[in-house]
Amino acid sequence: MRVPLRWLGESVDLPEDVTLEHVHAALVSVGFEEEDVHTYDLTGPIVVGRVLSLEPEPQKNGKTINWCQVDVGEPEPRGIVCGAHNFVEGDLVVVTLPGAVLPGPFPIAARKTYGHVSDGMIASARELGLGDEHDGILRFADLGIEPEVGADAVALLGLDDAAVEINVTPDRGYALSMRGVAREYAHATGASFHDPVARVAPRGAEGFSVTIDDRAPIRGRQGATTFVTRVVRGIDPTVKTPAWMVSRLALAGVRSISLPVDITNYVMFELGQPLHGYDLAKVVGGLGVRRATAGETLVTLDDVARKLDPEDLVITDGDGPVGLAGVMGGARTEISATTTDVLIEAAVFDQVSIARTARRHKLPSEASRRFERGVDPLVSEAAANRAVELLVELAGGTADALGSTVVDTTPRPAVAMRIGRPAELIGVEYTDAEVIDTLRAIGATVDVDGELLSVTPPTWRPDLVDDTTLVEEIARIVGYGRIPSVLPVAPPGRGLTGHQRARRRVADALAAAGLVEVVTAPFVSAATQDAYPGIDGDGGPSVVLANALDSEQNRLRRSGLPALVDVARRNVSRGLVDVAVYETSRVFLPATGHELGTADVPAGAALPDRATLAALDASLPPQPFHVSALLTGHRVVKQPGVSAESYGIADALDVAREIAWAVGVELTVAQTAHPSLHPGRAASLLVGGAVVGVAGELLPELSEAAVLPRVVAVVELDLDALFAAAPELVSVAPIESYPAATQDLSLVVDAEVPAGDVLDAVRTGAGELLEYARLVDDYRGTGVDEGQKSLTFALRFRATDRTLTAAEASEARDGAVRRAGERFGATLRD
Repeated sequence: MRVPLRWLGESVDLPEDVTLEHVHAALVSVGFEEEDVHTYDLTGPIVVGRVLSLEPEPQKNGKTINWCQVDVGEPEPRGIVCGAHNFVEGDLVVVTLPGAVLPGPFPIAARKTYGHVSDGMIASARELGLGDEHDGILRFADLGIEPEVGADAVALLGLDDAAVEINVTPDRGYALSMRGVAREYAHATGASFHDPVARVAPRGAEGFSVTIDDRAPIRGRQGATTFVTRVVRGIDPTVKTPAWMVSRLALAGVRSISLPVDITNYVMFELGQPLHGYDLAKVVGGLGVRRATAGETLVTLDDVARKLDPEDLVITDGDGPVGLAGVMGGARTEISATTTDVLIEAAVFDQVSIARTARRHKLPSEASRRFERGVDPLVSEAAANRAVELLVELAGGTADALGSTVVDTTPRPAVAMRIGRPAELIGVEYTDAEVIDTLRAIGATVDVDGELLSVTPPTWRPDLVDDTTLVEEIARIVGYGRIPSVLPVAPPGRGLTGHQRARRRVADALAAAGLVEVVTAPFVSAATQDAYPGIDGDGGPSVVLANALDSEQNRLRRSGLPALVDVARRNVSRGLVDVAVYETSRVFLPATGHELGTADVPAGAALPDRATLAALDASLPPQPFHVSALLTGHRVVKQPGVSAESYGIADALDVAREIAWAVGVELTVAQTAHPSLHPGRAASLLVGGAVVGVAGELLPELSEAAVLPRVVAVVELDLDALFAAAPELVSVAPIESYPAATQDLSLVVDAEVPAGDVLDAVRTGAGELLEYARLVDDYRGTGVDEGQKSLTFALRFRATDRTLTAAEASEARDGAVRRAGERFGATLRD
């Protein structure tokens, strides 16, 4: 909502030195959000000038310009070149002199053009920011005023005004008017509020037929509860909208159209009541309000033929629909340049009906915006009478006794509230006087019966429906500054659970390792579910959603990898080719014969008991937490002296080890086959003999389908299984003070023997002196028999109470060789 300050000042006392910042701060203090400020961005000398002479001069390009002599109140007239032709000698015009700056910015200077030095510019309404019209210059004669030559044109046209813009939430539709904003400014500052409705003289009217026939009310709500009409005859259709009204509407964000239409818009912004004007001569009989019939059409003011829906609320006359109620009028009864008799309509329509109609026909408007939020039903008659006043005053019309006033409103019920309720909800001690006075200040009627208040909210506040909303008003008006900023003390024994702490450790470890966390949706298609069946590789049934947002993505994931593949695809398509991402999330593993839900859930807002909640929880299928990671592109980018290194299965295994380290468990790696992973580059991840995860490289066809590099390393682990195997307390190893002894061990085994199994045998055989063992090479080639491979392990030995001798380290190594030989027939490589 844009609020011009001078317009606002007509309904509330503003300081003489008021600033945009002051008004914004006051409105923010009562709960509005500051959006922007709007000015005409005009500076420099812009004055009234009189055209003394003009000489048409045809140009070689076919254009004709006027060489003008213009009196601007100086000793000598100024010569100005003008391309417009809608003025004559003697006209008063707006002259922007050298040094002025127009919106754009567009600086004005004396410059040579068309063989003359143009010493300024004669301005159009568009160049001044007053509207879109640019075909001709602005003439004061068209505005009905005759100022002195040399006078300040900016002040005459109201271009020295400015507006603040605030965001009005849907529950506060009353603030979409100067009346509502002025009342809020008064609440914020204590300034005197002058209700513009009180300044409108009452004016009765009767005899015009109005029928409200909502034969099929939607959701039990009547389509229209108020319908007021007034008639003004004999207006002059040639009268232009006065400059002060044009400038105010422009600051409010509305362009000038014609005087009758501008008046209806002006009253809407002033009082918050949308109006519609009809050419009375084009209206057949009276007006009616009803729902549209199937197949009915209406040509609206934008010359579009619209097929109406049976839920649409329409305004009709004797020949059919003449408007979409509260949204847009019809072209058949439109006010035109020949209109002399005007019918004004001010009505209150059902909020839901107007909102649905505006969205159905894609016709948002200032009127529908207000009707959707609720219009004060008691302001309709005053708004219609205010429009009559302006048409009589500005358009030369005569108020007619013909009209109607149909009001069918139900008094608002009172809301009961204990006087101590605000203190209970807000945590601030409010005095009884503060509570009662604040409620009365917002326009409510308050009856006091001891500790109980009976509060009837004002008609312009449909959002006040219970004691909670009333308490919100008290907190807002008294001031949010009264609410202390105090952090509550956490009850003892609360905080993160063990699993939550462990999940955070995993996330922190992966982030520290250089991976980026992502959050994705859990929905996948049937084809994706089949391609990525999960850790166990089982492509069995999955949970199917009964009311999926997307009929294609109607399954809950069994693996976190599909979403990461989609994240990688999106990044690679945008040029981010080196991707390392992870996610911790639930997966959904339905149990065979599992029945979801329970029939014992109570209806409505009743809270289920503990037994029902337990039954609901028990009915849920397994939903373990998984951690998934994907790496593709370069782990090390190419740079001077350094070759590029791509991600691969080894990096996926390193990520798995980081996760295991963060949890406090030790992983065993075993070669496996998995339907999503490359044969020979897939590994099962085990803890205590149980499979808890899988790692490897995606099948090339899956990478190709996702438009990813051929090598995409992935890993997925069941965090719940890891946590179950983790010790309660992660022990911290002491820093050893004795030196370590290192040796390398190369063993020859059959090629089919998994390297991880050989590593386990080495660790077992080396005994307690072995501190660390790692596979560093897998060689197959010259020097190694066909069908065999050479595995090289790096071993580190250490004793906690002495320095090891070379003999002790060698003896431990020999034990590792014996154990590997016993299990796999391993021999030392020559």
